[in-house]
Amino acid sequence: METTMPHDHDRNQQSTGDKSGQRMPTHLSRHSFLGRAAGVAAATATAGALGRLPMGATIMNDRVLADTLPPGATPRADRAYTIRVSAARDERARPLPDHPTNGDDARYASTHIGSYTKGLPHNTLGEVDPSAYAALLGALQSGQPTDFEAIPLGGQAKLAGPQSAFAFLLEGADSGSLATPPPPAFGSAEMAGEMAEMYWYALGRDVPFARYTTDPRITQAAADLSRLSAFRGPRAGGAVTSNTIFRLGLAGEISGPYVSQFQWLPVPYGTFSMDQRYPIAPPAEFMTTYDAWLAVQNGIITPPPPSKGPVIPAPSRYIVTGRDLAMYLIGDFPYQGYLNAMLILASMGAPWDKGNPYTKSKTQVGIATFGTAFHGLDLVAKVSNAALKAVHYQKWLVHRRVRPEEFGGRVHNQMTKAAHYPIHTDLLTTSTVLDAIFQKHGTYLLPMPVPRGCPMHPSYAAAHSAITGACITVLKAWFDESYVLPAPVVASDGGRSLLPYTGAPLTVGSELDKLAGNHCVGRSFGGFHPRSDIIAGLLLGEAVAISMLADERGTYNETFQGFSLTKFDGTTITV
Repeated sequence: METTMPHDHDRNQQSTGDKSGQRMPTHLSRHSFLGRAAGVAAATATAGALGRLPMGATIMNDRVLADTLPPGATPRADRAYTIRVSAARDERARPLPDHPTNGDDARYASTHIGSYTKGLPHNTLGEVDPSAYAALLGALQSGQPTDFEAIPLGGQAKLAGPQSAFAFLLEGADSGSLATPPPPAFGSAEMAGEMAEMYWYALGRDVPFARYTTDPRITQAAADLSRLSAFRGPRAGGAVTSNTIFRLGLAGEISGPYVSQFQWLPVPYGTFSMDQRYPIAPPAEFMTTYDAWLAVQNGIITPPPPSKGPVIPAPSRYIVTGRDLAMYLIGDFPYQGYLNAMLILASMGAPWDKGNPYTKSKTQVGIATFGTAFHGLDLVAKVSNAALKAVHYQKWLVHRRVRPEEFGGRVHNQMTKAAHYPIHTDLLTTSTVLDAIFQKHGTYLLPMPVPRGCPMHPSYAAAHSAITGACITVLKAWFDESYVLPAPVVASDGGRSLLPYTGAPLTVGSELDKLAGNHCVGRSFGGFHPRSDIIAGLLLGEAVAISMLADERGTYNETFQGFSLTKFDGTTITV
């Protein structure tokens, strides 16, 4: 069985079958990333190559394409034509990447236990109806809208955006020109380590971040993850610690409080300021019974019970726990946190990136070009949707990776001897997390903070993380990353108020890294994505944004030497 879905109207589909490839590294420390991310670098450098124009060049004066201009074109029209065609030719000339998979789709072709099947009809073991999965593959193979309408569903829940994988972009790299390394395979030790971490995320959802160094549950989780043979999270002195647990390993994550300033500071919205206290979600856990889990996998939507008496608004607080972070990221719109960050930075007078041509102008300010209120905010929104299209290409047409909640059902059936699956012993016997989960809930299912569980699209790569990577990259390109934030804050222990922060200085760059880390692991706190999903998404989004910034360069009249920024691997580039 082919594991990627070639379709004849997409020039970029090249690879099929079970192919080997270097996986996404899962520790992004500044010192180790470059050596461990060779596979990612090869994929995203191919896909997101920088600076296709020499510094200082402008496409507007390039007349190479003059022979292809339509008759009677005016100077303005032929310049516009040249810009657009030149950018398109640059994108077309990108080397086409391979799209390796982890082989699970073919390896488990009879049961599809390693593939995303949520929303399709399943048997009592939670294994998909083969004909329904074949219909999904057939639609992805053909790309025909009518074939998607013919996919049988198991309930009322609908698949989320499979046709967005076929969408094209008019700026930046085409989705098929970007690649991600394969995720850990279903039966691998790395997958076992990631799932152990997902269970610990669930058990630690309500521990305040400020108490990580003293909370016994966090100490237990760190010791447990340290024992696993292929757990890829960041360590200190060779061990997972309370200071490294539930982090990606980005350089800025370890400076100051766990939560980014951009998630706490008030946000200026036009004529008023928005407080960033959010409703407190009750510590409820869902899908902890097998019947509830199976219903969700079939896409059956159970309406909430009718309210008894008047609805009392939930109290609100600043984000101080993993559940707070998870619920914020379940209810936000895609680029909300990054729009907020840009508004916060603009309001505090954070300096622009040194490459901004208006930093030294004596007579002008930027508006439609290089103006934060117009150009900057537009870029944040624009790259978010482009990143979403790119990640859906990977989700639907390449990987179709099983969601953590689906994997949790396999674990439960394995532990109760209802079925036998090739789950690595690191999770089943080395880790103590399954015992902790069973003691609390009476099953081995992955507890979820919302009744419907994960979104209705495959796991790899993470969409929120791709949007995060793209938007944070724009913010790094827009502002001076070395600028020290004035009057930083820290939330009180209960999250009811903000207090002055008096620790080491916090810079724009470090707090943007931290915001990226918060938003990526927040989806893990929600039970939606394991570690490799969020790292692959983060770097894919970064590549999307870089490619779009490179295309933007050719449209400016200003003398502009390029956007400078620090990538998530710690390298500094100019686009």
